[in-house]
Amino acid sequence: MTAPGLPGDSGLDDRVPFLARLETADRGALLGLGRELAFKPRDVLLHQHEPSSFVLFVTHGWTKVTAAAVNGYEALLALRGPGDIIGESAALTGRPRSATVTALEAVRAVAVDRDRFTEFLGGSPTVSYALLGLTSDRMRAADQRRLEFASMSVRERLAALLLELAHTNARYTKAGVELLVPLSKQELAGSVGASREMVQRLLKDLRERGVVVTGRRTLKIVRMDVLRRIARAEGGDCGRTAGVESGF
Repeated sequence: MTAPGLPGDSGLDDRVPFLARLETADRGALLGLGRELAFKPRDVLLHQHEPSSFVLFVTHGWTKVTAAAVNGYEALLALRGPGDIIGESAALTGRPRSATVTALEAVRAVAVDRDRFTEFLGGSPTVSYALLGLTSDRMRAADQRRLEFASMSVRERLAALLLELAHTNARYTKAGVELLVPLSKQELAGSVGASREMVQRLLKDLRERGVVVTGRRTLKIVRMDVLRRIARAEGGDCGRTAGVESGF
């Protein structure tokens, strides 16, 4: 998988991972506080609603962040990969995890106990400011995406999401662009604010038009140009994958 994007013209944005924002010495000191863990594809790294006792720093591989409502409505919130921090919000507030994090492939991460993490932040203003900047960037990106999505139809929002995934987490082949994120129709629906049935109908239409090829939790884009036309039909290019700022 490729790293999702580069910083914008205004400097660091939500796509720049936390560890990349730190000086080498700070990064090494922080990772030195923890222990390395390994996860297989589909392993759950963090569970929604569980107590927070540690934060994770992803050093290899990609994960997906999902959240489920009481009525079973589930949405993809973000993708987190090498250099990203996950679980920091719950660790700082002491609240239960707000989302579930699942490995999309083989993942290695460093787990730092909550107390050691907060103590380190207390003694390192530079790292604290970097974390504050990351949180601010994620919130700003989420606000921007909500604004963009407010002016788009569900069809346009789905096209924008598929384009974003194609640009950040996909394999380009002669037969098309194969998304490397195994998402259910419910997760896609939750990500674009629609029902599962609506997303099924939209994907069926895209299949019949030869735009995508779908399987069980697999999707290949054959006509990127068509998705771009759909996504830009109502005021905008594709938005960010992370629809909600979440620190789990």
